[in-house]
Amino acid sequence: MNNEITNLIEYLKGPELWVKLAQGALKIVFILLLMLIIVKISNRLIERFFTRKQHGPIRISERRENTLKKLIQNMVSYVAYFTAFIMILEVFTINIGALLAGAGVAGLAIGFGAQNLVRDVISGFFIIFEDQFSVGDYVVVSGAEGTVEEIGIRTTKVKSWTGEMNVIPNGNITQVVNYSVRNGLSVVDVNIPYEDDVERAEQLISEIIATLPEKYEEFVSTPTIHGVQVLDTSHYVIRVIAETQPVYQWFGERVIRKEIKDKLYQAGIDIPSPRLVLYHGREEAEGPIQRAQEE
Repeated sequence: MNNEITNLIEYLKGPELWVKLAQGALKIVFILLLMLIIVKISNRLIERFFTRKQHGPIRISERRENTLKKLIQNMVSYVAYFTAFIMILEVFTINIGALLAGAGVAGLAIGFGAQNLVRDVISGFFIIFEDQFSVGDYVVVSGAEGTVEEIGIRTTKVKSWTGEMNVIPNGNITQVVNYSVRNGLSVVDVNIPYEDDVERAEQLISEIIATLPEKYEEFVSTPTIHGVQVLDTSHYVIRVIAETQPVYQWFGERVIRKEIKDKLYQAGIDIPSPRLVLYHGREEAEGPIQRAQEE
């Protein structure tokens, strides 16, 4: 026992162990640096490929291009880091073949528990293949509303307009509302007091909305008036509808309200105020009372 302890101490003090550790550390650092360089070079090549493809005969939409570019870059990173992990294990003289064989057997055992992971991966593939939405689209998915930042193999990242980042498993995306695929519609209801004439109000609104496409490029065409929609207690409602570029329908509504409000106010048409009409029945009630007292 004493001899074994002495040999162990001499081995720890000897240069052979520290040389092996230094060589192993240098190999690990070299592997990590090599993989980082490979990932950066691959990302640049992918960026250059899609940049040149914009001038080629085969064209794809910008939104789909961003999605595919991000997905390919992620896949390259996964492969590079997995390769680095295997090479580091080899540095520690771990039998990779036996490890992979054991992982295969363990994979069958845990496969039943990884159904959600498989579902997420398959759903992510169909999201990209069917072009349900792409990076940069404004969507509503699984209760999250915002701009798609990334579509990964397993999850999708949606950034809300207030800054929150929503990470959603692809398998949970069962319904998608995509605002970026088609033009939007701005629907604005303008309240006009009953004291003002309908034809005069519509004429003023027509003059206002006719100038909007020249001022704002977000409008695809000239907004139109769809007539009186509602007769309320103190006002009637004139509806204006405008076609806008995708995701700009809310901007269009704000612009229409602002322009119409300013011009109608200058023309003497005020915002209608709520009113309450009271019917006084005292004189009618006094008639039977007076007759009863006389009798």
